[in-house]
Amino acid sequence: MPHFNYSGYDGKGKQTKGTVEASSSVQAVERLTERGIIVVDVSQAEEKIARQKVKVMPLDAHILFCRSLASYLKSGLPLADSLKILGRQSRDKRINAAIAAVLTAVEGGKKFHAALAESGAFREALWRVVESGEQSGSLIAVLEQAAQQFRMEETLRRKIKGAMTYPIVMVVVGVGVVGFLLSYVVPKIAEMFADMGQALPLPTRILLGLADFVNSYGLPLLTAFFVFWLVMKRRGKKLQMPFMRGLRERVTISLVMTHLSTLLKSGIPLVQGLKMASSMDVNSRRWLEIADLVKAGHRFDKALEKTGFPEEIVYVIRVGEMGGDLIEALTNVGENNWEIAQSQMERIATLIEPAMVLTLGLSVGFIVVAILMPIFDLSGMVK
Repeated sequence: MPHFNYSGYDGKGKQTKGTVEASSSVQAVERLTERGIIVVDVSQAEEKIARQKVKVMPLDAHILFCRSLASYLKSGLPLADSLKILGRQSRDKRINAAIAAVLTAVEGGKKFHAALAESGAFREALWRVVESGEQSGSLIAVLEQAAQQFRMEETLRRKIKGAMTYPIVMVVVGVGVVGFLLSYVVPKIAEMFADMGQALPLPTRILLGLADFVNSYGLPLLTAFFVFWLVMKRRGKKLQMPFMRGLRERVTISLVMTHLSTLLKSGIPLVQGLKMASSMDVNSRRWLEIADLVKAGHRFDKALEKTGFPEEIVYVIRVGEMGGDLIEALTNVGENNWEIAQSQMERIATLIEPAMVLTLGLSVGFIVVAILMPIFDLSGMVK
């Protein structure tokens, strides 16, 4: 809760100064008046203690927050009372602290979306949605829509994690097996090959070269990768796989288009809606560029075409815009891209498991063949 510096006179007429804790300047004056102090001046004190960096709450917490808050508001409860009830329900101290910070800011006179943004615990996409809901008077509807979008994103994220669990385990096991063979087994056999006094087969020479490389640079490379991963994690960035790029693009387009449809339903103009919905895309500049083109007089479909969107999306938007039903067109684009993203995820999950098994089998098979070939040659010489 913020602090306020004040100056005034006490009951005996003596001048007094100090600091009082309150949610707003009005509440500060009320508390001082109760003490019998006549306030002359009051101003918010500067925070001397730096705020700790707050982590953004997980998606499931966002879903519960949006659903519960929408339900309470729909039943007729004021926003402040709804936030109080939400704060009592959660057992997570971090979530309770975030809701308490939002409640304090709201009671202090700040708008709901500004309170969410300042707390640092909520996604930008959420407080942008809330901002549009406050402006259009449809806060309950946008909260329900946000909960649905977060649920869809969480569902797809769980599918991606589930699909990647088996391949990751296979990679770890495969790297462990191959690393053990190259760093321990192959060097032992290499000593025997060195005494043979004959040219080794090409696979064996390649294997020995790989073994020398692993023994010389394996540990430094592994350490460098681990440090790189820690740096990326601290900066909030994730290692992204190239074959997932198309899937991420589909999901992003689906989220932005669906949210934009909700904003237009709420009465938000297209240009302003594009700026609000851009927060749901990592590459928000392209949506801001589209908003500038629309503001300059271009049709929405032409702006999408100029910024490089696929023809299939541009065509649906063009038909909807010319037919006077842009909102329905945006909804269709969002649903179609979401279905395509789910289909791609299932296809990736189906193909990646046998691919990993085949890769591991070929790697181990190559090592075995490279070891056995000179042994077979040696047995032939003995005969």
